[in-house]
Amino acid sequence: MTRNPIIRLFWLSAGLFFTGLAFVGVFLPLVPTTPFLLLAAFCFARSSERLNRWLHEHKWFGPLLTNWSRHGAIGKRAKYTAGVCLVAAPFLSYFLGAPLWTLAIQIPILIGSGTFIFTRPDGPPSVPSQPEAKD
Repeated sequence: MTRNPIIRLFWLSAGLFFTGLAFVGVFLPLVPTTPFLLLAAFCFARSSERLNRWLHEHKWFGPLLTNWSRHGAIGKRAKYTAGVCLVAAPFLSYFLGAPLWTLAIQIPILIGSGTFIFTRPDGPPSVPSQPEAKD
């Protein structure tokens, strides 16, 4: 955590901003949650131990952060939601009348994002069961 109060205020403000965006992402399907949570955690680690702890212990956000920090993983439910949004976004843009050049930019970015998301592990590796002892 930084000692400079101006820099600390910057990180704290950024963390609150990204936490707010993550909350919006919980309710709006086209707004991502996990990237904003990761940014918020990064900012709070530099500004507020209390808010960093709150974020990591949060009922909804804590498991996402723990899964990412310990295993570099994105859960199946988050992947499913992301996949639906990634596929829906260009269709929604098209039907809302977005210019074709925006779709030409949007689609490769969505493909890259999807590639990253779906190549991450689903969660913690399962612990192999111990073989039963034979008498």
